[in-house]
Amino acid sequence: MREIAVGLIGGGFMGKAHSLAYSGVPMFFWPTEVLPVKQTIAEATPELAEDAATRFGFAGWTSDWRSIVEDPSIDVVDIATPNNLHPEMAIAALAAGKHVICEKPMANTLEGAAAMYAAARESDAVSMVAFNYRRTPAVALAKRYIEEGAIGTVLNLRGTYLQDWSADPASPLSWRFRKSVAGSGAVGDILSHVIDLAHYLVGSISDVTSLTNTYIPERPVQTAGSDSLGNTRAEGAETAAVDVDDEVLTLVKFAGGAVGSLEATRNAWGRNNFITLEIHGTEGSIYFNYENRDELQVCFRSDEGDRRGFRTVYTGPNHPNGEALWPIPALGIGYGETKIIEAHDFFAAIASGSEVRPDFGDGYQVALVEDAIIRSAESGKWTSVPQLDRASGTVSS
Repeated sequence: MREIAVGLIGGGFMGKAHSLAYSGVPMFFWPTEVLPVKQTIAEATPELAEDAATRFGFAGWTSDWRSIVEDPSIDVVDIATPNNLHPEMAIAALAAGKHVICEKPMANTLEGAAAMYAAARESDAVSMVAFNYRRTPAVALAKRYIEEGAIGTVLNLRGTYLQDWSADPASPLSWRFRKSVAGSGAVGDILSHVIDLAHYLVGSISDVTSLTNTYIPERPVQTAGSDSLGNTRAEGAETAAVDVDDEVLTLVKFAGGAVGSLEATRNAWGRNNFITLEIHGTEGSIYFNYENRDELQVCFRSDEGDRRGFRTVYTGPNHPNGEALWPIPALGIGYGETKIIEAHDFFAAIASGSEVRPDFGDGYQVALVEDAIIRSAESGKWTSVPQLDRASGTVSS
């Protein structure tokens, strides 16, 4: 068994999710060729770093992320920081020969994503963007059905990602509401997941026409040291401007001929993590709702007329990654399991010297779609999405 030392940059919510995944890999995927070793974690201050190391089980800590990149004993650099920090960290890590897994979105600018992809192409290291929702077993099962032709030729896809954690005007001005840090609002924060799922299941998006809205133009300034999400309120505090989108809606065309619509908002009261996908084909349909993530609803044209309708398949041992998870269908797949599967696939690629998807090329293509959506919303017109040629590394407009 090969031990692979991890240096994690960022001890917040995503740092916790990644740390849990590293502990879970050998528990779920056993026997395993690789064993993640939680070696060093970096945070903004020594106090935060030491606390994160204790909580998440890292042997060491640092308040200087560069020391992780420069440490010859570290094999993997895991980037779980705000978006504007991704490019510098990822490029430095790749230049140092480290394998890199980076949280989504890839960067806060298209230029940053392009630079990260260029650095990955120049490196022999494995790169991965943490679009973990495609690791949900029901989503992987949908992919299997589509590839097997069970629903025929895909005609359209409708995808949503609806949340309500920022619907309250008193929720604080997280870095997610600041363009200089986040790059965009709902577009990069959550629609990026739906774009990745659309690419994974249907193929590359070629054209978009979009609308964006900012409903709450200013918010209370955040005073807490960590990012504030959920039901946190900061009434009476000084306010500052929000300069990113709260909601995005877009029609899309796929390069393969299918059409669709994508929607994301963080201002939908009553919706928590409402990721849905409905895909219609010439021979059937698929529906998935992440809030019921053990379920995939399917309908096939071949069913007799008197029993045609959506049936529910509960994922378990017979489905993607099922043997590694739980022995009975519908025991319950959580967010943590998707991160464990993601980590396993990343480390397995390192061990075998193979590629893993989504890599920095996939992340860059998502960024190209995001940029086209924002440009379309500004112009009010259909906008073509530049396409990445993975063989040459060039982008065609």
